[in-house]
Amino acid sequence: MDPGDPRSFPTVPERTFVEGTDAWSEGLRYLADGLPFHAHEVFEQRWKCAPPNERDCWQALAQWGAALTQQARGNDIGRHRIAQRATERLERARDFATIPDYVDAEMVLDSLAQLT
Repeated sequence: MDPGDPRSFPTVPERTFVEGTDAWSEGLRYLADGLPFHAHEVFEQRWKCAPPNERDCWQALAQWGAALTQQARGNDIGRHRIAQRATERLERARDFATIPDYVDAEMVLDSLAQLT
């Protein structure tokens, strides 16, 4: 399908590595564009290639994107359950100080609180 076709839909590039700063900014852009599943995909890509000490953070961010996706689909039970798991995982990462400085954990936790 032609990218100029109004029926075309942006996709997340397939990759095995994405820098953390790039994943964070790209994920936020997708969220700003109303594409939470795309943000989930980017955060998941980073989670899979992140250093071991950052994986809880990136998994929580991927879950945040999944919870927002469930909200967009009207799945309240899924939204709630995934947001709870994401909150627990991100709080654990914060407790162990394994969240990169460029990730706004408080903003994410505030968003997750609205989803639970």
